[in-house]
Amino acid sequence: MMAQRARDWSAQAGWDLQHARHSLEAGDFEWACFAAQQAAEKALKAVYQLANAEAWGHSVYALLENLPAAYCVEAALKDSGKELDKHYIPARYPNSYPQGAPHEYYTKAEAERAIELAKRIIRWCESLLAGSGGGEREGPRGGEGAGTLPSGN
Repeated sequence: MMAQRARDWSAQAGWDLQHARHSLEAGDFEWACFAAQQAAEKALKAVYQLANAEAWGHSVYALLENLPAAYCVEAALKDSGKELDKHYIPARYPNSYPQGAPHEYYTKAEAERAIELAKRIIRWCESLLAGSGGGEREGPRGGEGAGTLPSGN
């Protein structure tokens, strides 16, 4: 049996979100977008750990879509995952574009949006981790989650 590592995945998600913020402040918008995607992915992998389920791949949308049926995932959250997934490869690889480097294609507004989307997913995941002692498995419909979400959110 695999060791329970939900808190470790959740903690790293918080650090990745912090990295996204730092990249935004530094003007590294492509890295902010990629780090935001990574933060959401890792937060979801914490939920998979909680569910004793296997998380496969790097798609935030697929991770949301394939959660066990006991988890209620709203369409808007899945849409957030779809948007974040668009930053997984293009933010890092020049051959994603006809010419130029990824940093030439990313904007501050995109980075800010990616961070906001990641925060939504992390809050939802943290609410599940905080309530893992029982109760419903549906995520919050707003407000702050508990757990490792760094300050300054």
